This record gives sequence, structure tokens and C-alpha cells, in this order.
Amino acid sequence: MAEFSDQRLVAIYEAVNAYRPGTQPAFYVGLAAELGARSIIDLGCGTGLITRELARLGYDVVGVDPSSEMLEVARRQPDGDRVRWIHGDASQLEPRIADLAIMSGHVAQFFLTDEDWRSALLVLHRALKPGGCLAFESRNPEARDWESWTASAVVTAGGVDTWTTLDDFSDDVASCTNHYRFSATGEVLTSSVQLRFRSPTELTDSLAGAGFTVERMYGDWDRGPIGRTGPELVVVAVSSPAHG
Repeated sequence: MAEFSDQRLVAIYEAVNAYRPGTQPAFYVGLAAELGARSIIDLGCGTGLITRELARLGYDVVGVDPSSEMLEVARRQPDGDRVRWIHGDASQLEPRIADLAIMSGHVAQFFLTDEDWRSALLVLHRALKPGGCLAFESRNPEARDWESWTASAVVTAGGVDTWTTLDDFSDDVASCTNHYRFSATGEVLTSSVQLRFRSPTELTDSLAGAGFTVERMYGDWDRGPIGRTGPELVVVAVSSPAHG
């Protein structure tokens, strides 16, 4: 994805992907406090917006991302020096180092195959202390978000117009193109993306197969129930000490 490697897009990533009040950062910060966590893994941390906030609050945080360009930005940001950054994937995590692992920004949907998803879950299970928690969000397939991905749905932020167009949807995978038009120059950049949509049952079963028990699943960041039109599946799962 060009968002994670093109310096022009990495530089504007936080501006065009700003979190709404009361959404991801508030949820994950609140969950960490609720669980009494002390050590946290942020897998797919990107430029570290949530990672750095957790570190600022005093948590021992490890941020993991395969994009060196994203991590370069993360390190330069306020509180970036409080985080241990790892360039790579979950396989580089040491065992039993965290009370909580999170995957924000719909990172879970980038694992397209069942094999890759299971591998990531197993490594995260190994990296968590016994009884540790894994939390993440995935778009609710019942809401059919991909149907609204059209050229008419333009959002402007940070001097950039952005929109997404759907190229194909098959086997629960949406193939789409993100478009970025810079207002100052008129330049348009594009990035091809694929996202896997898993149902609540698929998520629950895959987590169970990797040694997790789903403790809670919400339909949005306000912790409301799952519904047909609810945009999110927000998952909190507990690792089984006996697994593996």
C-alpha cells in the first residue's frame, strides 16, 4: 500500500485518517485502564498515534509495524522516545511480554488469508502473559461499507481530498483504490488495498483456534451491541494460559 511507503502519503497519514472523538483512542486507552494493564503491544501501529498516547500515560508500550517510513514519522512525534519501536511483524515479538495487545486502524482486515490471520493470532498469544487480552476492531460485513465507496464520497482534511472506489468484492475480500488529491497542486495519488471482512462467528472461531476466548464484542466504540447496520466489530478476547 502506498499509504505506508510513499513519503508524500505517509506525511499526511494522520491528517487524513484522524480519529473522531470517542472512537479508537478513547476505547483502547479506557480498556488498558480497565484491565489494569502495564505492558502493551500495538501491532500495526503505523505512525503511532495511539501508541504514543499510551506511552504518554505511563504504559510500557511496544509498537510494531512493517513500514520503516511510518516508524520514522512515529519516532519523531511527541512521546515517540517513550515507545520501543519494532520494524517488522508480530513474529519478532518476544514471548510473554505484554498484558494487552491491540490492533487498531482495522489492521485485522489486512490479514487476507485464514493462514496469515491464524499465524498472527498465535504469535500474539505467545507474546501475551497468561490471561492477557487481545483487542481489535474489524468492519462489520453486515453494514456493507464497501457499497458506499464511490467517487462521490469525498472527504477533505489537511489540504487533501480523499475518496475510495470499490474495484471488486469476492470471497469476503474487498479490493479497492484509495485516491488522494492535493488541493495545492491538483496532483492525484492512488493506492490499491485489499481488506478481508469476517463475520462475528468467523472471528470468534478463529480466535478460539489460536487459544483465545472472546470476552466481549461490540457493535461500535460506544460499546453498544452488534447490529446489522453497526459499523464495527470491536473485539476483546482473553488468552488461555494452557493453549500451545
